[in-house]
Amino acid sequence: MDMQNDISSWISGIPKITKWWFFSFFFVPLTTRLNVLDPYIMILTVKAISNFQVWRLVTGLLWYPVNFRWLMMLYFLYNYSTRLETGYFNGRPADYVFMLLFNAVCMDIVGIIMGFYVVSTALIFSVLYVWCQINQEAIVTFWFGLQVKAIYFPWVLFFFFFILGDSWQTMLLGILVGHLYFFLTMKYPQEFGGRHFLTTPQFLYNLFPGDQRASGFGVPPASRRTERGGDGMRGHDWGRGQRLD
Repeated sequence: MDMQNDISSWISGIPKITKWWFFSFFFVPLTTRLNVLDPYIMILTVKAISNFQVWRLVTGLLWYPVNFRWLMMLYFLYNYSTRLETGYFNGRPADYVFMLLFNAVCMDIVGIIMGFYVVSTALIFSVLYVWCQINQEAIVTFWFGLQVKAIYFPWVLFFFFFILGDSWQTMLLGILVGHLYFFLTMKYPQEFGGRHFLTTPQFLYNLFPGDQRASGFGVPPASRRTERGGDGMRGHDWGRGQRLD
């Protein structure tokens, strides 16, 4: 009974958007592992999509072979999506959904053009990359006590999963798309004074209402405002050498 309560408490404590993504990435691969569905109907192919099998644009982002690497991907999805949703996007679920949709569309387009059958790892890497860019100076502890700054962590994982046999192309795609989103919504407007090329559409705000008191879309984390001589208001200590196990 205590275990049921613990599991229930854990599930209820997962942020809403992360919860949907996490359990989709959990159950979709299991359907093929248990021979409920054929893995072939999950992957991206130009021929199938041209035959109106449009669900592949979604399942290609959610399917992955069930193995040890899948479990690790589940961990990184849960960990860094939760941190991003409850940190930078706290109170702004529509903006977080828009980021996921932007990244997903980019990956589907590139995946179809380049012949990538599965881009689920790319989506996870893109979210992890954005979190690491926002928290560049944070210290991330990896296996065997390896500690690196967050800004370098995506590349550590890149080489780690490459050694394990994952597709370096899809992981690199995730890093590049994550950087594109970060540059267009944060770095270019804030550090170069450029315009905002990406704006969350109103219908997403209607579907995912958030805390109206939360900071606006594209507002830099508190530590960056302080470093650049901003308003001096105290917020989250983004990237202040916090240990993240």
